[in-house]
Amino acid sequence: MRFNHVANRLDARHFEAVVEMLRTQLGFIELRRTERAIWLRQPGANVDLQFSRSTTAGRDADKLRSQVSFLSETPREDLEALRTWFGARGLAASVGAYSDREFYLDVPEAFVDFVIEAMRPELAAYDVA
Repeated sequence: MRFNHVANRLDARHFEAVVEMLRTQLGFIELRRTERAIWLRQPGANVDLQFSRSTTAGRDADKLRSQVSFLSETPREDLEALRTWFGARGLAASVGAYSDREFYLDVPEAFVDFVIEAMRPELAAYDVA
């Protein structure tokens, strides 16, 4: 077997807003779409994201441990820009920190079981071919 994609859930009411953010702010392209899900890829990446629409009323209390993670030279600033983007569309968002090199963005109304993480590139400098 070969790794293909990771799937997470988005609140159905805000599904299109999150897809729009990924496309316009982070350059993702749409690979496939069904009535309940979408598959996206960021050019240059070799792992895809799948998001499924969810009607779950409650949110995972421990979702800070489930991330869609990005590398960035300026992780806090990049997440603050996304927080502002969501705020301009009426969605409350917050930025927090795991450390001085790892940060996360939560949009509680939209993200059911994950947050978006941004971390410094050196944290992913693994010696793996």
